[in-house]
Amino acid sequence: MADSLRRALGDVFSRPEYKWVERRHPLVWLSTLWERLMNWLDGLSDRNPAGFKLLLVALILALVLILVHVGWVVWRIVRPSARTGGAVPGGAAAVADAPSHLARAEELARAGRYAEALGHRFLAVVLELEGVEALRFHASKTPAEYVGEARLDDAGRATFAGLVAQLYRHLFGAVPCDEMEYRAFGATAEELRRHVVPA
Repeated sequence: MADSLRRALGDVFSRPEYKWVERRHPLVWLSTLWERLMNWLDGLSDRNPAGFKLLLVALILALVLILVHVGWVVWRIVRPSARTGGAVPGGAAAVADAPSHLARAEELARAGRYAEALGHRFLAVVLELEGVEALRFHASKTPAEYVGEARLDDAGRATFAGLVAQLYRHLFGAVPCDEMEYRAFGATAEELRRHVVPA
């Protein structure tokens, strides 16, 4: 009877569901590392209490600095949208005036910064075209988007596309621009108002 019981128990416990194998968790190395760190800190506090206290103060200071830095970054990100009243520098209010862009373009041209001057001259012409309701200005639009949107005749659209190509070449493509090219750009931009198609 004992043999038959032993055999029955052997048969039952030899089945796969009774194979007890310790399975390793994929993050067991992390818990082992944490345990080693805690043991090391315990040992440090026992062997060198002053060193342990200095380490603790240094870690607290590092945590405070990290939290202050995170707070500063969040404040810098949120600050412009939290403002009320005055205009945000570089915002829509700063771009809404064609004469100020013309003046800025001339100022940059006098300083020999013709490629930058082209950018302001282009903004001025876009704002002038918006003034005669030939297009709608929006700060997120690219210069090329205005070409398809502008209500200009065929010659005007071709001229406007040429201005955009010249702007891209000099401002974004870093091709040098001289005073003659800048003045030609301005003269061509002045002609665009004559090509506006009435609504």
